[in-house]
Formats: sequence, structure tokens, C-alpha cells
Amino acid sequence: MIRPQQLNRRRLLRGAGVTLALPLLSSLRSACGNEPETNPPRRMLLISNNLGVLPKPFFPEDTGRDYQLSPYLAELSTFRNAFTVLSGLSHPDVDGGHSTENCFLTAARGPTKSGFRNTISLDQFAAEQLGPVTRFPTLNLGVNIDKANRSLSWTRDGVLLPAEDRASALFRKMFVQGDAAAVQRQLHHLGERGSILDTLLDDTRQFRRKISRDDQSRLDQYLTSVREMEERLHSARQWELRPKPKTDQPVPDDIRDNKLFFEKFDLMLSMARLALESDSTRIVTLMVDAFATPVFKLHSDQSTTDGYHNLSHHGQADNKVQQLEDADRQQMALLGKLLGQLAETKDGTDRLLDRTMVLFGSNMGDANTHDNTNLPILLAGGGFKHGQHLAFRHDRNKPLCNLFVTMLQQMGIETDAFSSSSGSMSELERV
Repeated sequence: MIRPQQLNRRRLLRGAGVTLALPLLSSLRSACGNEPETNPPRRMLLISNNLGVLPKPFFPEDTGRDYQLSPYLAELSTFRNAFTVLSGLSHPDVDGGHSTENCFLTAARGPTKSGFRNTISLDQFAAEQLGPVTRFPTLNLGVNIDKANRSLSWTRDGVLLPAEDRASALFRKMFVQGDAAAVQRQLHHLGERGSILDTLLDDTRQFRRKISRDDQSRLDQYLTSVREMEERLHSARQWELRPKPKTDQPVPDDIRDNKLFFEKFDLMLSMARLALESDSTRIVTLMVDAFATPVFKLHSDQSTTDGYHNLSHHGQADNKVQQLEDADRQQMALLGKLLGQLAETKDGTDRLLDRTMVLFGSNMGDANTHDNTNLPILLAGGGFKHGQHLAFRHDRNKPLCNLFVTMLQQMGIETDAFSSSSGSMSELERV
């Protein structure tokens, strides 16, 4: 056995870095089209506004299936039987006001504590388990987002995955096929990455006979991860050679003015729908960064009196509350528009809505008081029997991750746990 100080420290750090970046892949053959899918595909669209909504007009007063729609949910009355509203949910030990905005899909505890490190998000966990069955395992979108600091999507090692907020760039990524030279350049780039992995394998194999049995086990895990990455690169090469889907939609114009908040939200919802409809991906996240939104247009002839964040700290001031209610209602109307489009779109023999779980919620239960409990959560579509208000105790919330577990299971993923879950959401009936 050699002493630790005899090892090449740079080489081991380099190896550890690659290990940390590797995902878990459960299926690769179907990504190359070698095995047909036997079950209808399931999809997820995960949406969060990091300042939430006003809780009183969002939550219904009644529970069960005979509940009366709240003022906000009245905007979705056409789809009453296509969604479920849930109250009394939160993430245990995820508090600290705005510091929780990156934890909505991770439930990582203690975001304000020293040395906090985020964990894997729901979308990335699902993508790992499903494998690359589509060209893009996930797409991560944003509205007015601070790319350097905020995201719904995080890797297993707690690394932020930046959100795309340019509709035109996303459109080209999904639909514009590069010429032969561009494809060859990308294949060459993938090949170079492959040679780096070959070098890592050669380097690490030299150590195997010189280290302890425990270290050999760790090294074997590392080599397995490298081989999985090689398979992922092989899959990426296959996708690069396959033509991209076609659409009759024109390249969208980007909306660069952050004051046009609702127009940008509407555009990114449309892009998310297009991504799911074309099967470019089956998992989309969309973070609405209200915190970074300045004074914005409420209507063509009216702007807010303050930025979104300052409005959210309304202190019960009537003028601010009225503006927030207006903004919340418009967002619910846009959600209703999306549900209508998904319902009108065929996905095989079903409606796209019936195969797509649309989650709308927030890390913030009440932005005015920085409360991170009793989160506003709405789940639509996806093959559940909806039309109810599921209410859990407001003084002892259920883990939101219980809902996440049920959503993962609905995606066909065999798991009974995710992050802080204590079980699944058995109250949600499947059709």
C-alpha cells in the first residue's frame, strides 16, 4: 500500500472532479432508438414564482371535491376537474425567507446555515432515472431570471444549472439543424471529451494494484462512473446524427424588456409547451424570478408603483395588495391558457395535458412575512383524478416531497423516497 502523500494530488483531484460531475443513467438503449417504448410517455412541467402569491385569495376555504373555487382559482374554472390544489405543504427545515428560492425542487435543509450546499433537484433526479430518452434530458427555463444566482435545477453535487431565458436560443437549440460542417464540429468536440475520459481511465488503473481494498472499491465506483459517462457521450453522438424535429412555428422574437413581465412569462410557457409537444424533452422547469423583476407593466396603460419584491412586502397596504392581486390573477390566467393549449394538443391517443403533470407553486408561503410554510401548490393534468382541494395541517405541514415522490412514480420511476419525503401522496388518485 502506498502512502497518501505519494499519490499525485492534482491527478486525484482531477479524478474526483469528474466523479462529482457524473449523473446516474438507468437506460441508454432507448435513447438511440434501439428499443421501442412500451408505455405512453409521461411528462413534467415544473413552475415556480419565487415570491409566491397572496395566500388568502389563492387557497379555497372548503376542502374535498365540493370546494368552492377561490378568487384566483376561478381563473381556471374551465379546468376545475383537471387540477388539484394542495395546502399545508412545505419543506422541513427549509426556511430563511428568500434564501429558499433555490430549494423549491431540492428540499435541501438549512439554506441559511454556514457551508450550505444544495442537493439534486426533482427534474435532474427524474432525468437520471429515466435516462436520455429524448434529445434533451431536461430543459431549464427562466423569466427575468438572475442566471448567476437562481435556478430550479441543480445537479447531484449541488451545482446550479443556469436557466435559458432567450426564446430564440431555445428554439434554435430544439429545431434548427446545423449544416454538415457544424455537425462534424460537434462530433469532434464529443470525441475530444471521450479521449479525456480514456486518459482518466488509464491514469486511475495504474493505482489499482497499489492501494487498499477499501480504496479499490472506491476506485471501482469511480471507473463505473467514467464508463457511464462514456455511454452518455455515445448517446450524445447518436442524437447529433439524428435530424431534429420540424415545426411550422417561426423563430420567436426575444422580449428583452423586464417590464413586460406577463408577455415574457407567456412566451416561456409557450416554449415549454413546444418542447414537450415536440418530445424534445419530457421534463421542463420554469423559474419566474419575481424577486429580480423591476417596476413592470400591469396593463398597457398602467405600471406598478414599485418593483415586484417591494410590492410583496405590502404590509397590508391596499394599493400594493391590489396590484399584487392583479398580477397574481394574470399569472393564473396564463396558466389557464397553457392548460387549454395542452388539452387541445393530441399526444398519441390522449391529450397532451393527460400525459403532462403541470406543477405550479412557490418556495414562499407568504412573501410579506418571509414565511416558508403552507406553500401554494397546484398540480394539473398528468393522469390523476383531480377536482379537489387536499388540505393538510397548517400547524404541522406534510412534506412537499411526498407529492414529488408520487409525481416520480407517475413518471414510471420506481422510487419510494426523494429528499425529505416521508412517503407518497396517496390521496392523489390515478386515472
